[in-house]
Amino acid sequence: MELSEIASVSGKSGLFRVVKPTRTGAILESLDEEKKKLVVGMQSKLSVLSDISIYTVDGEGAIPLEEVFKKIHAEFNGDTGLTGASGADELKSFLKFILPNYDEERVYVSDIKKVVNWYNQLVGFDPQILENKKEVTDVTKEGSTEEGASGTEENKGD
Repeated sequence: MELSEIASVSGKSGLFRVVKPTRTGAILESLDEEKKKLVVGMQSKLSVLSDISIYTVDGEGAIPLEEVFKKIHAEFNGDTGLTGASGADELKSFLKFILPNYDEERVYVSDIKKVVNWYNQLVGFDPQILENKKEVTDVTKEGSTEEGASGTEENKGD
């Protein structure tokens, strides 16, 4: 499963797996033990986690939530010791530790609470979602070269 298959719905707590998009919305399933099904229409604000970013003060302006989750997972391996009920100062210092260049004026404590709650829920549901996928390197076969491979790619359009 990937973050592109997990969504948040405005007005509903927790995260949901997108079971099936429909013409007028989507069918969702909660990530908790109950696995409740939910049908949301176009009037509901549905945010897919892979489309969410956190504001930063560097040149890029934002960092994808997936990268933030992976940094948290690499540092804490599933146990941040925080909950959404943690204090504001504690939550801010946590995010500052993970993402030193986050924009403190545009990222609110409520946003940090969501990040912590969502991370905890994802780890409880399927920690492998947050594992860094190892990049697969191409092994050149005997007799072939990189030039030959790229030349073949360029000639496909001819």
